Amino acid sequence: RPMGHKSVSSSHIWSSFPSLLTPFLHSSKMSEIENTFRKFAVYGDRSASGNDMTGKNFSKMCKECGVMDGKAVTSTDIDIVFNKVKTKGTCTITFAEFQQAMKELCVKRFKGKSPEEALQAVYGLIEGKEPGSVGATKATKVGGVDRLTDTSKYTGSHKERFDESGKGKGLAGRQDLADSSGYVGAYKGAGTYDKTH
Repeated sequence: RPMGHKSVSSSHIWSSFPSLLTPFLHSSKMSEIENTFRKFAVYGDRSASGNDMTGKNFSKMCKECGVMDGKAVTSTDIDIVFNKVKTKGTCTITFAEFQQAMKELCVKRFKGKSPEEALQAVYGLIEGKEPGSVGATKATKVGGVDRLTDTSKYTGSHKERFDESGKGKGLAGRQDLADSSGYVGAYKGAGTYDKTH
């Protein structure tokens, strides 16, 4: 019984001093950011150590994580900041330089916020992201099916497989394909189509 009581009081202490947790949260957030940095740093380059990132991958990361929004932050801004923070004579940035770059970009991206808040917001965008997965998964969920049923994009014989509204016609749309394929002799349905329909 006293054991149980003890655990209750210790959790109570934690909840009444949330500020004690802040340093831990910050360091775990930073390691999340570093994970993302490393994933983008090695993207498309098997030999990369993950310790430094090329301008191309930096740009990709900013684009995919939404740091570059095309309005407040453009690809030009990304290039300028990248060249500003990187060590002279190198073509990559380290994680420390990357953090510096984010400090520069966050105040552009989140105008009106304090530098601290803006930086948190930018890191919030980056946290837990991976190359290629960002936006792409969202886009395919939404746009994937529409693209498949958008018959205006279909050409040739495939165009016949949908009516105007994009509904599939099933076999009816493909009937002529089978007949004209040169396998008419072996095609079981040859000649029976008109009789049955």
